Amino acid sequence: MTAALLAGLLAGYGIAVPVGAVGTYLVSLTARTSLRTGVCAALGVATADGLYALAATLGGTALAGALRPVLGPLRWVCVLVLLALAAWGAVTAVREYRGHRLPTRTVPAPPGPARAYLGLLGVTLLNPTTVIYFAVLVLGSRAAGPSGPLEQGVFVLAAFAASASWQVLLAGSGALLGRALTGHRGRLGTTLVASAVMTVLAVRMAMAPG
Repeated sequence: MTAALLAGLLAGYGIAVPVGAVGTYLVSLTARTSLRTGVCAALGVATADGLYALAATLGGTALAGALRPVLGPLRWVCVLVLLALAAWGAVTAVREYRGHRLPTRTVPAPPGPARAYLGLLGVTLLNPTTVIYFAVLVLGSRAAGPSGPLEQGVFVLAAFAASASWQVLLAGSGALLGRALTGHRGRLGTTLVASAVMTVLAVRMAMAPG
């Protein structure tokens, strides 16, 4: 149970902490509207992360039986994919920091709370990195050993809670921490932290018995 809780928290923070385009928009949205709108948008992002964690958990359980003969090698493939995601995020962040490039986009009229929730939910659901990330984590954990429905539920809830806590923190920061978190150094720092979390997950998966 504790292992599932820890794994879920690490998974949620690992995908949530990098302040990319969605995080930048979330901070600026709160600064331009209200804390209520920002929190609703933050929960939209967290809901998408939670749904993907749930889908990956259910899918991973179904696939585990079919993949049982190759679960050992599969775990190492998952470890390598996690390490690749971590390295890719870190290298991209360093390259953008050195080039002082930040994404630019037109700013539409600020939405209300309900539209902010649905908008951020939809945008996050379309992020392919989130799909790959949770699928790899769950398949890797199935390869490390079986887990019951209770542990799976704890994992999903912990991943949602971790994502929600970080996204709400971003929203609450608003204009106060907006420049610090979404500027060149802030984006570099948060992405490197997330890459470190993914590396920890990969190492834990590699060291798991079985």
